[in-house]
Amino acid sequence: MLNSDNSLYSFVTKPYEPIVTPDGKAYPKLTVVTPSYNQVEYLERTILSVLNQQYPNLEYFIIDGGSTDGSLEIIKKYEPFLAGWVSEKDRGQTDAINKGFRMATGDYVAFQNSDDVFAPDAFSCVANAWRKAPNTDVFFGDMYITDEKDVILEELRAPKFCVECQIYEGMQVFNQSLFIKRERLEQFGLLDESLRFVIDYEIVSRLGVQEGVQFRHVDGFWGGFRVQPNAKSSTIQTVGTSEHQSVKEKYQPQLRSAFGEAFWRRYCRLRKLATFAFQGQFGYVRHRLQLRRAIQK
Repeated sequence: MLNSDNSLYSFVTKPYEPIVTPDGKAYPKLTVVTPSYNQVEYLERTILSVLNQQYPNLEYFIIDGGSTDGSLEIIKKYEPFLAGWVSEKDRGQTDAINKGFRMATGDYVAFQNSDDVFAPDAFSCVANAWRKAPNTDVFFGDMYITDEKDVILEELRAPKFCVECQIYEGMQVFNQSLFIKRERLEQFGLLDESLRFVIDYEIVSRLGVQEGVQFRHVDGFWGGFRVQPNAKSSTIQTVGTSEHQSVKEKYQPQLRSAFGEAFWRRYCRLRKLATFAFQGQFGYVRHRLQLRRAIQK
């Protein structure tokens, strides 16, 4: 669904100016980690998408893998507003994110890759949702798909979380719009460093099969996934397919449903249609159905 609104571009390119913010004690502390390696073309927009939230209780780490393309100059530009940063050789994206998570002291943690962005008011939406349901373990919103210039190409809306749909149908939660209670990561483990592609699918599946872990979807677009030639999703699709299957096989036995995969695949498709139709998103439903038919041809 094409969206010509340029508010996202304006938000992620607006120069950061610190303002006097409310007392941070009234807000959950959010830790954001950005892993980066030679992404100078996009890194500053990612940073601005975090800082321009003007969130009063933020902890922001940038974990760089030893970039040589000018990224360090950008990081140093914003150093006064960071909780910390490093630039050193690492074992890849997942290692970098976990490095940041180990330093985190926030109530909730998130990671935003250095070629993706947060949308306006994402953090305040998390805080408002937390005030209504402070026992929630995982908050997640909706996501844009953008081009290299932050033009919105598609909207991806998420229904209420269902672990069976997560396992059988695929990713139900977008890491660009995902906040996880840090205590749950301490309890069930950080991201799986054996994976290169489906780290978000794995951690959401792992948390989803745990009894008592509460997920909450909040309406609204919290993040943007950028389609660009060097994105990992553009370069290692074969690896992603293999990893996805292995994660599915790992957690499928832990599902408590008596129904099998065929049932859940049909149910999940109908559930999405019903959810968005009930919300009055008929244009979105029509667009997604047309897109599905085009892909299947």
